[in-house]
Order: sequence, then structure tokens, then C-alpha cells
Amino acid sequence: MFDFKGTRFQWLGHDGFKVSSGGKTIYIDPYQLSNTQHNRNDADIVLISHDHFDHLSPDDLKHVVGKKTSIVAAKECLNKLGGINALETHGVAPGDKISVQGVAVEAVAAYNTNKKFHPKSDLKVGFIFTVNDMRIYHAGDTDEIPEMNDLYPHVAMVPVSGTYVMTAEEAADAVNKRIKPKDLAIPMHYGTIVGTEDDARKFKEFVKVCRVQILDRT
Repeated sequence: MFDFKGTRFQWLGHDGFKVSSGGKTIYIDPYQLSNTQHNRNDADIVLISHDHFDHLSPDDLKHVVGKKTSIVAAKECLNKLGGINALETHGVAPGDKISVQGVAVEAVAAYNTNKKFHPKSDLKVGFIFTVNDMRIYHAGDTDEIPEMNDLYPHVAMVPVSGTYVMTAEEAADAVNKRIKPKDLAIPMHYGTIVGTEDDARKFKEFVKVCRVQILDRT
């Protein structure tokens, strides 16, 4: 767990995070949760970036979703969430802005520019959500894209593994030239399917505009 200005960040592996702040517990793309995260059912909000199995995992959602949980997911996910017993479910597309349990959530573009895995036409998303006066950006599965210029986050979680997303060098370039987080960047999308901690370390070496925090999986 990493406490940053009163907001706690836990990396759950791959693209998964648990963010706790201001009495709210927010999960993003939980996948292959460790035993310590099982049967908690403590999510106030769950954000799901797209419908690939390593981002929308019903087996993992059942460990975090409870009767008080609001799910916000890319619209392509909705037909796979019917068996999840949440309080409410919202489908979103890039550009959508909603308030969920008092938390401002923005869906932003996430797509590949030179690969076929995440086409722009699918309307897969990343998210910006605001807690504790902090804009937190979860990029989802994406390459460097022009839409990153207009996000202005304090904290950015960025994929670094290559293959399906940006390489460490490309991710650092996106952070330095487009995303420009005010405070912090956190690498993700490594150590499970593709990518290693070496990618996270390369990313940290190349990022110049903000602090980089590599998190241990919990």
C-alpha cells in the first residue's frame, strides 16, 4: 500500500488497483486478485475499462462487489455484467462525465494506434476520477494518443509492457510530453500476462516531469 497525500493506492497486479480516499473504496480492473483480497466485497465504486478477460473478470468482481457498489464500465462490458449483483451499473463512452456516490468520474479515450487489439472504434476507455481534490488518471489499455493532452491529472497510472500497449519508453514519452501529471506516475500492465518489473524500472528512468512510484503487488 502506498499512501500519497491521504489517498491510499494498492496495486492488485496487471492493470488492477484499489484506491481508498475520503471514505470511498474504488477498484479498477480487478484481475487475478491475491488471496488477501478475496471475499472483501468492500467496493463503493468499480471502474472497468474494457471487456477483455484480464480487465473484466467476473470471478474477481464477485470478491469486491457488494450491495452498495456502483459499477462504471465501458458500454461494451454491459452484456457481461448481468450476473454481478451491484447497486447500479453505468455504461460509459469516451467523453462521458458522471457523478457516482459523490465522486466525479470521466471516461476518456483508450486505444491502439499501431496495433489491432484495442481499436478506437470499440470505445474502450480509461478513467479520470477525483477524490480528495486529486485527479487520478487510469489510462486503460492504450498507446500514446492526442487525447492525453487535455487530461491534467495529479496522478497517472500508465501501461508500460509493450505488445498490447505502450512500451516503457513510449509510456514515458507520453507522460513527459502529453499527460504531464502534476505529482505522480505509477506504471502498470506488467508482471502478469506480458512485461516485467524491468519495464517499470525503465519507465521510471525515462520519466522526467514528475515522480514515479513503482508499487508492490498486494
